[in-house]
Amino acid sequence: MHFHGYSGASGAWTDYLSYAAAGFTVAALDCRGQGGLSEDVGGVKGNTHKGQIVRGLDDSPEKLLFRQIFLDTAQLAKIVMEMDDVDETRVGAMGGSQGGGLTLACVALEPRIKRAAPQFPFLSDYLRVWQMDQAKDAYAELKEFFRHYDPQHKREEELFTRLGYIDIQNLMPRVKAEVMMAVGLMDTICPPSTQFAAYNKITSKKSLEVYPDFGHENLPGFWDKAFQFMLRL
Repeated sequence: MHFHGYSGASGAWTDYLSYAAAGFTVAALDCRGQGGLSEDVGGVKGNTHKGQIVRGLDDSPEKLLFRQIFLDTAQLAKIVMEMDDVDETRVGAMGGSQGGGLTLACVALEPRIKRAAPQFPFLSDYLRVWQMDQAKDAYAELKEFFRHYDPQHKREEELFTRLGYIDIQNLMPRVKAEVMMAVGLMDTICPPSTQFAAYNKITSKKSLEVYPDFGHENLPGFWDKAFQFMLRL
């Protein structure tokens, strides 16, 4: 299973030919309301000004959009595992950025998945992002939400507590899969410390591929390593 980056899409079917040629069944999710064909047809009370992290933040935690997207990943896993030509004991998940975060969310919610290869995962430790003054780029909507709806930060503790429901680090103790994660130490889009917040809470077998001089960009050789990692299934 493959998950794409924030605002992106599942891509072209030719992107997955290497896995299909190796004998894998491949499923790539279009996140609802982003750049692919899946639509966000639900509605929530409150802010829809910008961004999906804060969609539903002024409603109950059950209405947070990323809660629904996390559940979408688990439902995809269930669908794939029930396919006649799939061995449900040999399933893996992978993706970069948002796709890395969704990979970890998916394997946390579906413990039968055996391997996960997330690259610089997004959606982790929002409070740390805020404290580092990195609420920009992919996390800019956090700052925009406060500017529009809580300019004096009177609700800061409440809002970050609510964001905890869609913070992947809080799901990591549930992970059973073997995880191979990649991080670029110069990443200013998804700060490394936020990624480590998730990685450090994984108690299953895990390994870290570190790229000291790289940011939120192609990490040379990682996807080749991920391919070999998955082939060992």
